[in-house]
Amino acid sequence: MDIVCLDMEGVLVPEIWINVAERTGIEELRITTREEPDYDKLMANRIKILKEHELSLRDIQSVIASMGPMEGALQFLDRLRSKTQVVILSDTFTEFAQPLMRQLGWPMIWCNDLVVDEKQMIISHRMRLHDGKRKAIQALRNLNYRTFAAGDSYNDLTMIKEADGGCLFRAPRNILSEYPDLPLVETYDAFLAVIERFLGQ
Repeated sequence: MDIVCLDMEGVLVPEIWINVAERTGIEELRITTREEPDYDKLMANRIKILKEHELSLRDIQSVIASMGPMEGALQFLDRLRSKTQVVILSDTFTEFAQPLMRQLGWPMIWCNDLVVDEKQMIISHRMRLHDGKRKAIQALRNLNYRTFAAGDSYNDLTMIKEADGGCLFRAPRNILSEYPDLPLVETYDAFLAVIERFLGQ
């Protein structure tokens, strides 16, 4: 039994925080897991910046509501789901993901939660598990699944290495130079072809 595990941001939808940075003009919010491998440090800094600028969860959600899947992502996901089971493993948050999952046809997603106060200000983040992507791959293996994993950022590397097969998708130059052994695909057609080979189709 096979299952494909995909990152969300940068693979199926644009980077949420980059869109927030562009909408608000706060350049510090452009930093993502493509540049910062320590996710807790990254989120603590984001929450600090949001507090300084008095930006609430609703402000972030209004940006997300204007976003959509990357061009070709929905068609790719539909084709992939007709061939095998798919789960999205993301370090994003339930409060962010819902409108995007609606636009992608409600695929399964395993992600995290935010803690907000009575004014809808984000005060902390709650990770389902630390290194949850890798642990999800391990759990799926214990359930006798053969896994393929793909993503584009530092926080995807452990799941790609742990999986039975995997690749990077449109990863930035810094990750490619540090991990030249990992296969790279740049288009959804090439992405699907790599997965089909893994599936033996």
